[in-house]
This record gives sequence, C-alpha cells and structure tokens, in this order.
Amino acid sequence: MGALIFLARYRDPPATRPPAKRTAPTGTLVDPRSDFRQFQKLLTRAGLPSVQLHDLRHTAASLLLAQHVPARVVMEILGHSQIALTMNTYSHVAPEVSREAADLMAGALWHDEDQADDD
Repeated sequence: MGALIFLARYRDPPATRPPAKRTAPTGTLVDPRSDFRQFQKLLTRAGLPSVQLHDLRHTAASLLLAQHVPARVVMEILGHSQIALTMNTYSHVAPEVSREAADLMAGALWHDEDQADDD
C-alpha cells in the first residue's frame, strides 16, 4: 500500500500541483525533482526502461481495476473528484473485466445444466 500512497502524491498534473514541501530526516527541504532522479536510478539498476512517475499511476489504476477493486476505491486512491473521470480514463480495462464477469455469469447460470447432463 506504500506504493499507492507514493503515487497519490502525483495525482495532479505538474502544472496544477503545488510544490512539494517534504523534508529530509535532517529537517531540510527536499527538492521535488529528487524523487524523479531516485526513481530513474531504481529503474536503471533494475534494468527497466525510463518512465515518468505519473505513468505508474496509470499502471496502478489499470491493475487495481483488472483485479476487481471497486472503481470508487480506485477513484479515491487517485484523488479523482468524480467517478466518471476514473472510468473514462481507464475504460480500456472494462472489456477485460466485462469478459471475466460474463464468464462468471455463464458458469453460474449453466453450471447446474452441465452436472444434470452428467447424471
């Protein structure tokens, strides 16, 4: 869950996000760009391609929705003010989730018929 809290800091576009006022353990202000530099170092060490921190929000939201986390919960994690924004932005996840829902419904509706045929 720590990753989601980290990503929540990046929920607003950079132009509208107020400057970060984080402090280091020593009490000095932390330059917001240091997060990006540290993140890039982690990616390099892991052998992964360079991505923006904001891209992680999209990945996290897509994975949460694909794991059937309620859209309302995803909306709150992302800090969206309206569920429509979340659903419009992540509608590409809906077909996958809809197919799974249809398969589950088919199993529930026709499960007994399959067993009856075997009897």
